[in-house]
Amino acid sequence: MRAVIWTKYGAPDVLKLGEVEKPTPEENEVLIKVHATTVNRTDCATIRAKPFFMRLVTGLLKPKKEIPGTEFAGEVEAGGKSVSSLKTGDRVCGFDDEGSGAHAQFMTIQEDNVITIPDNTSYTQAAASFEGAHYAYNFINKVALEKGQHILVNGATGAIGSAAVQLLKHFGVNVTAVCATKNIELVKSLGANRVIDYTKVDFTKDAQKYDLVFDTVGKSSFFKCRHLLLPGGVYISSDLGYMAQNIFLPLITPIIKPMLDNKTTIFPMPTDIRKSLLLIKKLIEDGQFKAVIDRELPLEQIVEAYRYVEKGHKTGNVVITVEHSNK
Repeated sequence: MRAVIWTKYGAPDVLKLGEVEKPTPEENEVLIKVHATTVNRTDCATIRAKPFFMRLVTGLLKPKKEIPGTEFAGEVEAGGKSVSSLKTGDRVCGFDDEGSGAHAQFMTIQEDNVITIPDNTSYTQAAASFEGAHYAYNFINKVALEKGQHILVNGATGAIGSAAVQLLKHFGVNVTAVCATKNIELVKSLGANRVIDYTKVDFTKDAQKYDLVFDTVGKSSFFKCRHLLLPGGVYISSDLGYMAQNIFLPLITPIIKPMLDNKTTIFPMPTDIRKSLLLIKKLIEDGQFKAVIDRELPLEQIVEAYRYVEKGHKTGNVVITVEHSNK
């Protein structure tokens, strides 16, 4: 089968398209014929092993897994002996942030990380629906959201940001979205109540106060956004921040809360992928969630896809389509 092969850490040029053995599923795994996958921030960080501690999972000196990729959509080709919820021919999708090997014509993955695709969803839409949404959900669900609260989302058109806007709308809060001029109508269509155009206004100087500021692109900081928070408000970033401050500040801000009007920052660790998959599937079925797709590229252009995502200007998701010979 054709697959993207990855044998050392580095820039996108380390990725090579080649031929490898078709995998065989373990007892609790399914073999999936991949029709679509994505290139996302998780993938880009993984191939470079940045931050360095990622190597504890991906491999210290070189990648443990030969094929990259986290998010996918396709059909079940075969299942292991203990697989019970899926059958051959099922249209499925899923995600594994530790690497699923999705940048290939075929892949194997544990049954728990796979769900059936809603009937109203294409392979390309399904493939793009879960990585950003998983992180968005696992960040915002660490805050006690209440209907009517005011939440600011910086980077509202990325994979995480566009998912966050839709999830927050589902939870009944008022969303202020920060984006560029060209994406204003898009974020309104996702459910934003108010939009700040960062090309014209510095959102950190906004007069509005918020219960939560969610920086989905990691381009601000708690110190720059602290004055935007209401007393008891929370700042969350999807990035480590300068000198990894977003890891350390959650340990410090609770101690000095009285000095900060009880304002804090948290850095949640995403868990329970299956719960995220099932929630997003339900929202898709109910017409409350739709993945934003920037562009679709063939597997042959995988290096170009990684380079584009690394620039940090994509709108939503970059989908990779995977072709199969009829022979």
